[in-house]
Amino acid sequence: MWPGDVVRVGAVGLRTRPMRAFLSALGIAIGIAAMVAVVGVSSSSRADLDRALAALGTNVLTVSPGNTLTGEEAQLPVESEAMVARIAPVREVSAIALLDDAKVYRNSKMPETETKGIATYAARTDLREATGARLRGGAWLNAATGSYPATVLGATAAERLGIGRAGPDVQVLVGGHRFTVIGILDRAPLAPELDSAALVGWTAAQARLGFDGHPTTIYTRSRDASVEDVRSVLGATANPEAPNEVEVSRPSDALAARKAAGEAFTGLLLGLGAVALLVGGVGVANTMVISVLERRSEIGLRRSLGATRGQVRTQFLAESLLLSALGGVGGALLGAVVTSGYGLYQGWPIVVPAWAVLGGVAATLVIGAMAGLYPAIRASRLSPTEALAAP
Repeated sequence: MWPGDVVRVGAVGLRTRPMRAFLSALGIAIGIAAMVAVVGVSSSSRADLDRALAALGTNVLTVSPGNTLTGEEAQLPVESEAMVARIAPVREVSAIALLDDAKVYRNSKMPETETKGIATYAARTDLREATGARLRGGAWLNAATGSYPATVLGATAAERLGIGRAGPDVQVLVGGHRFTVIGILDRAPLAPELDSAALVGWTAAQARLGFDGHPTTIYTRSRDASVEDVRSVLGATANPEAPNEVEVSRPSDALAARKAAGEAFTGLLLGLGAVALLVGGVGVANTMVISVLERRSEIGLRRSLGATRGQVRTQFLAESLLLSALGGVGGALLGAVVTSGYGLYQGWPIVVPAWAVLGGVAATLVIGAMAGLYPAIRASRLSPTEALAAP
C-alpha cells in the first residue's frame, strides 16, 4: 500500500471509535505533557538560578598576601595586578589596598579611639565591575575624582558615620585629611570588606596618605569553565618569586552548587521521563489489544477479500503510531503551555528545550510502535475462517 493508503486505513479505527481513541491519546498526552512540563519548568528554574548566580559572581577569585616563612605578613608586588591580568581566561581584574594608618572619623572632634571599625582602602576605578558592587547614591570614583580627596563609603561605614547621602558638602576625615563623600555603596555580597570601608582613589592615596602602591586584595573574574585553571596559577602569577606567600580564594560554593543542581535536574528528568513513557506505552498496548479482540470480524473480512498478513499488520501498526502521535503532539503542546504559564507566574525566563518537545514526540512514536507490534502481529495471524467465526 502507498503511505497515504496506510494512513487512511490506520485511521479507520480512530474514526470509528473516537471516544476510546481520545481517551487513549489523552493518557499518552498527560504522560508526555508531564515530562515536557517537568523538563521545561526545571530548565526555566535552572535558567533563573544561573541568572541569580551569575549576578552574584560565581566566577570571582581573590588574591591576598599570606605569611612569610618567619610568620610575618607577606606583601604582594606592585606589578601583581598587571601580571594577573595577563592570564588568558581572566576577563576582569581590579584591586584594593588597605591603608592601616589612615583612620576615618566624622570630624576632628571625634576621639582617636572611636574608629568604629571603618577601614580605608585605596581602590581602582574598575573595582565595581570586578566585585559587582552597586551604588546606593552619588557617584563612583573615576580618573578625575580618583586623583582628588574624594571618597566612596561602604553601606556599613556610612551608617556608622551617620551619613545618609553623598554630596559636595559632606566631608569626613581620612588620615587627617578632609575627603568629600561623593558616593555610598549598597552592601557588596562578593566583597563584604567593602561594606565597612572608605574607598579613595589610587592616585589620591599615593599623594595624600603615603600609599606605597602594593595591593592587599586582587579581584579577578574568569570564564566559569576556567575558574579552577585560573586558581591553580594565580599564586605563582601574582608573586612569581614567592608563590607560597600568596593566598588564593576557593571558587564560590555557588558554582559547585550550580553543577550539583544541574546533575540532580538531569537525573530527575530522566527518571520522570522514563515513567511517563512507560505509562503511555502500556496505555497504547492495552488499547490496541482490545481493538484487535473487538475487530476480529473486520480482520476476517479483510483477509477474505484478499488482504495479506503484512497489510493487516501494517494497518494495526499504523493505527498504533497515529494514536501515539496524536497523544505525543498534544502532550508536547500542553507541556509547553504549562511551562510558559508557570514561568510567567514565577517571573522566570521561559525555557522549553526543543529536545524535550521533539524527543517527547519521537519517544511516543517509538513506544507506540513497540506497544502496537504485538497486537498487529496477533491480528495478522488470525485466519479468515477463525476471525469470521468469532462472535
